[in-house]
Amino acid sequence: MKNRRRKEMNKLELQKTANEIRKGIVTAVHSAKAGHPGGSLSAADIYTYLYFEELNIDPKDPKKADRDRFVLSKGHTSPGYYATLANRGFFPVEDLPSFRHTGSYLQGHPDMKHIPGVDMSSGSLGQGISAAVGMAISAKLYDESYRVYTLLGDGELQEGQVWEAAMLAAHRKLDNFVAIIDNNNLQIDGAIDCVNSPYPIDKKFEAFNFHVINIDGHDFDQIDAAFKEAKATKGKPTAIIAKTIKGKDVSFMENQAAWHGTAPNDEQYAVAMADLEKVGEALCQK
Repeated sequence: MKNRRRKEMNKLELQKTANEIRKGIVTAVHSAKAGHPGGSLSAADIYTYLYFEELNIDPKDPKKADRDRFVLSKGHTSPGYYATLANRGFFPVEDLPSFRHTGSYLQGHPDMKHIPGVDMSSGSLGQGISAAVGMAISAKLYDESYRVYTLLGDGELQEGQVWEAAMLAAHRKLDNFVAIIDNNNLQIDGAIDCVNSPYPIDKKFEAFNFHVINIDGHDFDQIDAAFKEAKATKGKPTAIIAKTIKGKDVSFMENQAAWHGTAPNDEQYAVAMADLEKVGEALCQK
């Protein structure tokens, strides 16, 4: 039997958890005076659903053999990953402010050797999905039940290695594999369709013989339905294209490419945390 959470969380609980994860993101990046808040905030709802609903994992046994695997292909958004792992119980939330500090295990990019819950070190764009496809192939070869998930940035789709991995995943009929694309439409140099457009993303994955699902990446009902549909899909891998807002829920960061890899100063940190407190207060009124 899969070792899941004691009970499923309802939509409001997921929203509240995502808000706490966003607070952790802003806190970590501010403390480090470096990092990538924009794409971490846009993916916070996806992270939340994966780690609090979808994945077969156990924080008390991070290396258990039958666990589902997750690879953060866009490894620079580690603040979101770490805030999620901490809130899920893999390590103390109190450690988040040590992000990127000398001697901290919370490095700028995920490190599988030192961070509980991290299945693959990542950071070089394109390599994460490639490693994840290899994990999914391994599960098929050894008749293992675990599923493999990877999260990519939409700018990352400009890497040729992504499509080599996608081609192999479809060729091997990896129905145990799900690629999630955080489609916030912004990368470090600006809008992705101005830098080097990957659109239409859904049609490209369909051409590579993926089952494709388009969703609002901030709507937990749509997120839930998409992962259930992916699990029910047989004979081919699934790509979930999640339309998101870069810098979600922080007023001055939303839809601003400048916040791809910039840390807030003290004044901006105060504004960001106040924004997130307001979101939390509104959720408590529901």
